[in-house]
Amino acid sequence: MPTNINKTRMILGLLLASAIGLFAGVGGYTFYFGKGFSYLSNDPKACVNCHVMREQYDGWQKAAHHAVATCNDCHTPHDLIGKYMTKASNGYHHSKGFTLQDFHEPIMIKPGNSSVLQKNCVTCHQDIVDGINTHPGNPKKMLNCVHCHREVGHGPVR
Repeated sequence: MPTNINKTRMILGLLLASAIGLFAGVGGYTFYFGKGFSYLSNDPKACVNCHVMREQYDGWQKAAHHAVATCNDCHTPHDLIGKYMTKASNGYHHSKGFTLQDFHEPIMIKPGNSSVLQKNCVTCHQDIVDGINTHPGNPKKMLNCVHCHREVGHGPVR
């Protein structure tokens, strides 16, 4: 005959298993419904899974870098770990903002992502910017590429 302690453990175990199952089920369905696997790719169409990025995607299709760069080439670090850490962080913030509808309109790049973008500009265009890049490693003194070249990645700014 089971004791009260064994019954309590069994009930708590069932509750824990149910909670884990519910969390996994809801999380799995959300990942499927939100096309989560598409974010692991380099396909720019993943960026328009939520309608908020439509204007940026449409602008990129008409911009100078369309033929040579995807979203990830500019907006994520080029090393594997940095790329997926950035994607995970952005994915969390984007899904939270989209779910709670608490994102800034129009969408704006955050400082951390801006520094990734700047680093990627300098990396890809090293031969051009080497002579004018007077403060490498010091983001407060270094020239910001998108200050003058804002239309390169997403087309004409309105």
